[in-house]
Amino acid sequence: MKIGVLALQGAVAEHIRSIEAAGGEGVAVKRVEELDALDGLIIPGGESTTIGKLMRKYGFIEAVRDFSKQGKPIFGTCAGLIVLAERIEGQEDAHLQLMDMTVARNAFGRQRESFETDLPVKGIDEPVRAVFIRAPLIKEVAPSVDVLSTYNGEIVTARQGHLLASSYHPELTDDYRLHAYFLDMAKEAAAAKA
Repeated sequence: MKIGVLALQGAVAEHIRSIEAAGGEGVAVKRVEELDALDGLIIPGGESTTIGKLMRKYGFIEAVRDFSKQGKPIFGTCAGLIVLAERIEGQEDAHLQLMDMTVARNAFGRQRESFETDLPVKGIDEPVRAVFIRAPLIKEVAPSVDVLSTYNGEIVTARQGHLLASSYHPELTDDYRLHAYFLDMAKEAAAAKA
């Protein structure tokens, strides 16, 4: 499975390392035409407003929406989760507007800017090591969205069909099981099209 990591900002090399540890092929994506060859796409962390602006500038908003329409999986981590969301709290405009959820930016506030925890995730046997850095939260989800994990009662991992989102950075640890979960999503999507 060939998984692209949108290389406009964020921990691109770390995501590629995690994809490869999970048995996939990871590639950095800098141009929209590179999307065609992919089985899945990761939108990494960074700063969501900047990522959104760069995606607009380079034509990625429409291109990634088309990618999603083909049923190819997309995984948004931290700021990437915000980019995927249909609604952003306190903002008129969202970015891709693909995943039916409302998200809040920097939701843990200044006091809890960054921390690590072991997080039980539905569909993964043992808790996943999660690194939260100025993390967003999923405040509300539609009935079609499956909540995969919560932290202190707040939603931090969710899936809607071929879309996966996490508030945290799974790529900043040696625990690549969430990437393996995403690879399985890509395999399922590819098998469904075959």
